[in-house]
Amino acid sequence: MSTPDRMLSILDLFRDDTTAAFQEDVMAHLECSRATAYRYLKSLTESGLLAPTAGGAYVLGSRIIELDRHLRQHDPLMRAARDVMRATGDELHANLMLCSYYGDKVMCVDRYWTDQSIESSYARGRPFPMFRGATAKPILANLPPYQLRNLMLWHAAEIREAGLGDDWDEFRANLKQLRSAGVCVSHGEVDRGLMGIGSAIFSPDQKVVGSLVFIAAQARTSAERLEVLQARIQIAAAQVSQNLQAPQSNGAAAIGIMPSRPRRLRAPAGATPARPKA
Repeated sequence: MSTPDRMLSILDLFRDDTTAAFQEDVMAHLECSRATAYRYLKSLTESGLLAPTAGGAYVLGSRIIELDRHLRQHDPLMRAARDVMRATGDELHANLMLCSYYGDKVMCVDRYWTDQSIESSYARGRPFPMFRGATAKPILANLPPYQLRNLMLWHAAEIREAGLGDDWDEFRANLKQLRSAGVCVSHGEVDRGLMGIGSAIFSPDQKVVGSLVFIAAQARTSAERLEVLQARIQIAAAQVSQNLQAPQSNGAAAIGIMPSRPRRLRAPAGATPARPKA
């Protein structure tokens, strides 16, 4: 791992159950000296990504808020999906979620919520694993083989627990079936009582960049309603993909979207990653 990668990985310490990070946390996370941890924390603080607080703790800095505002205004995927989500959600009185991914996680980047009686744990910015729900599976099914092999190599247990296959051949076959269907329906895989109906979004060069998903209450979704949602989510996702091909209003093309590869996380002590068969 390069020096910039090591330094930026300090941001991985901030999760839902973390309010602050200390120098000792950085030392343990990076297995580095106190001097190195101090140097990295100083650089992140000067950039505004972290901010020092009482007791030697560090919290996320204001620069992140500035970047989030810029993302909401100018992100090509969000811009391409915004009007589609609004029009589709209003017409069908349905809740929609736009998801992207990085590394080995899928994340909600935008929502259009018409039915406030439905509550989902998929808040904007909360990451989830790549192996559960209609938010993640349409993305997973359309990743290239080398990325899927990396995921199988480092997440075999999670893939097996999600029912996606006990080995590489089963995993590949299940994803091929999902990819051919063009739409994924999940029942309570993330939130009990809720179902997701999702379809993949593609960049102009046909690389998967995200998913568009209806979130509905299982008890209130009839077979007829489900059939309509399955058809319409594919139409809406295709429209977002088409919108990504158009130049943005500021003259910059959305072709710049480049999804990141699944990253190789540090394995637990004593763990040996499973190797997929050829």
